[in-house]
Amino acid sequence: MEKAVLRATVERLVSDGYSRMTIGDIAADAGVTRPTVYRRWSNKHDLVVDALDFNFQEERERHPVGPLEELPPVEALRQALRHASPFGPTGRGLTVIGNVLSEAERTPGLIELVREHALEPRQKPLIDTLRRLAAQGVLREGVDAELVADMMIGSYYASYMRQGERDPELGDRVVEMAWRLMGIEG
Repeated sequence: MEKAVLRATVERLVSDGYSRMTIGDIAADAGVTRPTVYRRWSNKHDLVVDALDFNFQEERERHPVGPLEELPPVEALRQALRHASPFGPTGRGLTVIGNVLSEAERTPGLIELVREHALEPRQKPLIDTLRRLAAQGVLREGVDAELVADMMIGSYYASYMRQGERDPELGDRVVEMAWRLMGIEG
């Protein structure tokens, strides 16, 4: 029952956004009653926090990034960037992020939850890969791993806003360009 409610909550967050989703709709989608939901969660915010945390944990378990250290540098960077994609493994990540951003002023805890449980774990392998490549002398000296990661991940947002759709080849093109700009030897 709990997993059904948590999954229904994420689905409603994607389809309706935080402000329009209701406990009644979530309960109906999960096949339970509103009192059943309220026995476990006292309000919508607490339910959404648990649902997002559950969803992000499931994503990490289903789609681990793998051992990037064993890959050639360019492929490691490609895999790390694919893992960091704001679309996430389900393709709905950007919608969740957009809905959370639209609620940032009214419900500030949501953005912190997404940052801590979704964005940072997705970005960490990319930043770690960039740091490892820099430490190995593969990258030009002085490359700021966090800034480069932000730029690479930011390209997904910019491309989506410009084109209005997901570009499945974008990550590979970004890595190719970054490879040249960072002076990576290869």
